[in-house]
Amino acid sequence: MSREIVNIQVAQAGNQVGEAFWRMLLAEHGLDDAGMYKGNDPQQIARAGVYFTQVDSSGPTKYVPRSVQVDLESGVCNRLRSGPLGQLFRPDTYFTSDSGAGNNWAKGYYTEGAELIDGILDIVRRQSEATEALQGFQIIHSLGGGTGAGLGSLLLSKLREEFPDRMLSTFSILPAPNVSETVVEPYNSLLSVHQLVDNCDLTICIDNEALYDIAVRTLKIKSPAYKDLNELIAKVMCGVSTSLRFPGQLNGDLRKLGMNLVPFPRLHFLMPSFAPFYDPKARTFQRLSVPELTSSLFDKKNLLVASDPRFGRYLTAACIFRGKVSSHEVQNSVMQLQRKNSNLFVEWIPDNVSVSLCSVPPVGQPQAAVALANSTCIQELFKRNLDQFALMFKRRAFLHWYTGEGMDVMEFTEAESNTQDLISEYQQYQEATVEEEEAEAESEQ
Repeated sequence: MSREIVNIQVAQAGNQVGEAFWRMLLAEHGLDDAGMYKGNDPQQIARAGVYFTQVDSSGPTKYVPRSVQVDLESGVCNRLRSGPLGQLFRPDTYFTSDSGAGNNWAKGYYTEGAELIDGILDIVRRQSEATEALQGFQIIHSLGGGTGAGLGSLLLSKLREEFPDRMLSTFSILPAPNVSETVVEPYNSLLSVHQLVDNCDLTICIDNEALYDIAVRTLKIKSPAYKDLNELIAKVMCGVSTSLRFPGQLNGDLRKLGMNLVPFPRLHFLMPSFAPFYDPKARTFQRLSVPELTSSLFDKKNLLVASDPRFGRYLTAACIFRGKVSSHEVQNSVMQLQRKNSNLFVEWIPDNVSVSLCSVPPVGQPQAAVALANSTCIQELFKRNLDQFALMFKRRAFLHWYTGEGMDVMEFTEAESNTQDLISEYQQYQEATVEEEEAEAESEQ
C-alpha cells in the first residue's frame, strides 16, 4: 500500500517548478507524457501510487498525477494545458481566475484568495478522499510574489485546520540576496515566513541565486534559463520522496524526515543539497566514491540556498543515497565527516545525521544523494530579509497597497517580531553547549 502525497503547485513559480518535477517523476517511473507505462521493470510502478492515481477505464492503465494546479491568473496553467504534459493532469484539478494578485500578499491572502479558497479546498478534498493512507501534502510556491506567498500561506493555514494530523511540507523559493524579481519581495516573504513558522511541518528553502551559481559554475551553462533552475529543484524534490516510491535497505518518508530533522517545532526550515552536480561534457570522467558524495552534500557549492554552513552549526541533517551503495560505507563516511567537522555539529544531539538508502538511482546517473540540513546558518536568510523589510517599513513605503486590501499595520509588526524571535532562537541553539544544559537542569532541580 502506498502512503500517498497530494501535490499542490501555486502561482507561476509553483507551476513551472511543478512541471519540471512531474517530468522527472514520469521518467523515473517509466511513464510517457500522457501517463501510460512504457518501462520494462516492475519496480518502477510498484509504488507509483505515492504521487499517481491509477485509472483503468478502457485499454491500458493510465497514471494520473495526484496534483492541484492553482493560480490567480490563467496564463501559466493554460501553457501547461496546451504543452506536452497537457494530457497528463485531470482537467478538473486546475483552478485559475483572471484577477491576478499583482505581487500583493494581501490580495492573495485576504481579498482575491479568500474568495477562491473554498473551490481550491474542494479539489484538494476530492484528491485526498481518493487515497488509502494519506501521508501529507507538499506545496510548491515562491515567497516573493502575491499568489505564491499570499494564497500559498492561506492554503497552508486552511490545510492545517482541516488535516491537523497530516504532514505539511513546502518547497519555498525565497528571495535571492542580490537578484530581486519584485520590489515588494521583502514584505511578501516576511509575511509568508510568519505563516510558515506556525502552520508547516517542513519548509525546504530554495533560492534562485544559489541555483544560478550551480548552473553557471558547476554545470557550465552560460546564461541559465528558469527551465535549467527548475530541473535542479526537481532533482531534490524527487530525491526527498524516493524511499516512499522505491524499495531500499533503509527507508524514510515525510514523517520520518520530520521526526529526525525538527528538534523544536518552530525550527523546521531546511537547506537542501544534491550531489553530484557536474558539467555534462565532463560526465565520462566522473566516478564518485561514497565519501566524496557525502562531503559534497555538506559543501556550500552544492546547496540550493544562499547561506554558508560554516557560519552556523548543524542541529540535524538527513542524507538520502540513491543507487548501488553499501550501507556500511555510507555509515562510515557520515561518521568520519562528523568527526572531522565536529565543531559544525551541535554536541547536545549526539547522532544528528540520519541516513536513508534507496537502490534505484535517478535516470541517467549511477548514484546520487540528497541532503536536507537543519542548520542555524539559515538565520542569515531571515536576517537579510528582515533588514530589507525594516528599511522599507520604517518609511511605510508601499504600505497603502496592503492596507487598501484590508490589512492592518499590526500584522507587519507581528511578522517582524516573529521573525526576530525565530532568528534569536536559532542563535540561542547555535551557542548552546552541553555544560549549559546540565547547569540549567541542576538549577531547575
